Amino acid sequence: MQRRRKQKDESQFIVGLMSGTSADGIDAVVAEISGGGRGLRAGVVAHVQTPFSPVLRRQILHVCLHGTLAGICELNFVLGEHFARAAIAVIRKANLRSRDITAIGSHGQTIHHLPNAPTPSTLQIGEPAVIAERTGITTVADFRVGDMAAGGQGAPLVPYMDWALFTHSTRPRIVQNIGGIANLTAIPAGASAEKVRAFDTGPGNMVIDAVTDHFFGKPYDCDGRIAASGTVLEHVVNDVLRGPFFLRKPPKTAGREEFGREFVRQFMKCCGRAQKRDVVATATAVTARSIADALRRFVVRGRKEFGEYVVSGGGANNPTLLAMLANELRPLGMKIRASDELGMPSEAKEAAAFALMAFETWNRRPSNVPSATGARRPAILGKVSYA
Repeated sequence: MQRRRKQKDESQFIVGLMSGTSADGIDAVVAEISGGGRGLRAGVVAHVQTPFSPVLRRQILHVCLHGTLAGICELNFVLGEHFARAAIAVIRKANLRSRDITAIGSHGQTIHHLPNAPTPSTLQIGEPAVIAERTGITTVADFRVGDMAAGGQGAPLVPYMDWALFTHSTRPRIVQNIGGIANLTAIPAGASAEKVRAFDTGPGNMVIDAVTDHFFGKPYDCDGRIAASGTVLEHVVNDVLRGPFFLRKPPKTAGREEFGREFVRQFMKCCGRAQKRDVVATATAVTARSIADALRRFVVRGRKEFGEYVVSGGGANNPTLLAMLANELRPLGMKIRASDELGMPSEAKEAAAFALMAFETWNRRPSNVPSATGARRPAILGKVSYA
């Protein structure tokens, strides 16, 4: 279907699709976006969460470590169908039609990310040509490779949205996303993109989810109830945080390669014969402490320049995690706010970020933050599959 190309100053409806490191399902949003750079404006019109079936989730997690060429090839197209259905569902929820949507931005499903390999590389699947064909909407996907081709680590990419939407003229802010992996963006007051500092701090929900599933057969610790009933094993937290990733200086990015099955196995071994709920509490404490340690070590360094601390992602719905985090942040003078207070629903934020990046790509503008990823230059991200 041929569409009139909208002018850059017009608002456009863009679909954003995201499946994170936890591989628990797809977040889909319709966002209305206009402007560009620091003048960018974005609002979420509709948000749909589509969980993967247990069988599909196990298949995804299996190919991350043990996938055959045939298995990855087929799953790429299977996930393309799932992403397409999620896009159609969120468009319907927004009471819009395909012809109302300018483009789809799909992060895809990361199955391997190797930024520190001799030849840095990454692989996201969820075939965009399938999404474009099923929806009739031009689809932008595979965002990370453009940054890596320019010498970056391909992550974190959400800091572009953090800078564009959350920079305040007088208030310096930390924007913290807690998805499968946790990442922060430090934004000085009135900052240009070059002044932004951003990096992955370590596990977000990934280890918590893994031990909760292992011991309790649940995909996540709902409302942090299990962790709240347990006791943190402080010696385990201290041992974990001496690991090389936590001590490495930014830019840095993490994934299942660092905090996946092998890390969880070693973590549970360190916990020994502790009560199951204590293991979940300890995993939760690792996330909270690793975030606070990253702030102290690489961002604030004894200064109290950042007062606002804006949290988003699935971890924002875990009261036990947030309580632990608030306790860690108190000496730094930081008060936690939800991104919802600033107009961006926390659970929809990552999907909205890829809608925003697709919008920038559509308008031929870069959307990486080289100071966050280590790239040599700003790059226009994504590959385009035309409908």
